[in-house]
Amino acid sequence: MKQRIYIIVIFFAFAFCLQAQRDSLAFVNGPWQTDTLDGIVLKQCRFEGQRLFASNQQIFVLEIPDTAHYTLRFAHEPRRTKTSDMAQKHSAVAAVNGSFFDMDKHFPICYLRIDSVSIGENTPGKDTVNRKYYQYGTLCLLDDSVFILKTDSSRHWEEALPYPDIMTAGPLLIWHDTLQYMRDDRTFVTQRHNRTAVGIRDDGTVLLLVADGRHKQAEGLSLTELQQIFRWLACRDALNLDGGGSTTLFLNIGDYHSVVNCPSDNGRFDHDGERGVSNAVLIMKNAE
Repeated sequence: MKQRIYIIVIFFAFAFCLQAQRDSLAFVNGPWQTDTLDGIVLKQCRFEGQRLFASNQQIFVLEIPDTAHYTLRFAHEPRRTKTSDMAQKHSAVAAVNGSFFDMDKHFPICYLRIDSVSIGENTPGKDTVNRKYYQYGTLCLLDDSVFILKTDSSRHWEEALPYPDIMTAGPLLIWHDTLQYMRDDRTFVTQRHNRTAVGIRDDGTVLLLVADGRHKQAEGLSLTELQQIFRWLACRDALNLDGGGSTTLFLNIGDYHSVVNCPSDNGRFDHDGERGVSNAVLIMKNAE
């Protein structure tokens, strides 16, 4: 009996490893379109025929290799505003939606600091004392430096940080080259949704990733699938941001002057379903 159980475990472990290898190859060898836009690299790919994670996917990766010429900034509006409108208001060359917020009251529900002014604080969940499980990673900006920190469990941990711009979100996907634990009791984690996330490589390259979802052409990713993608993208650290109907990538550079992904709030697979959000991550070109 024990021998039979051992054989079954070995079989499923082998099958899992084989599928992971297939997904890795499918991702790397997908029909990627690459555009270099004044130093920023846009990569986009449609995975059809259920080629990636046995599903159809549409994924965009924006790589910023030189933060000396481009700077990340955060934007916030007191009432929900489209990511594209925030980007154009601040003359950004690109933008993605930011961290989580209250849909009805409009304000952030994770810690947010912009230009040394605190705007949002962590809102505990029903089963947590200090912070929710998606408030354990923090994106920090300082001059031309971008980095991700792993928070501790205290609700006001970020208030002691010396950085002028801080955005807390989560879950933290990768920390110092190590995959982080993902809860298996939350559909937000286990089910596929549109995703927005940020990753950083050892050389300082910043990656903004958007995966469309809630369409048959683009089913979205679970957080464990999102983890794997950032590992394949060679990121040292990676942090999940707000997703779902908020997921948006806007570009105003090169030949791109609009939302390039397919936000899902209108229920159609087009570029017109953008949702108003509370905050966004902007890419600004530095003055020459």
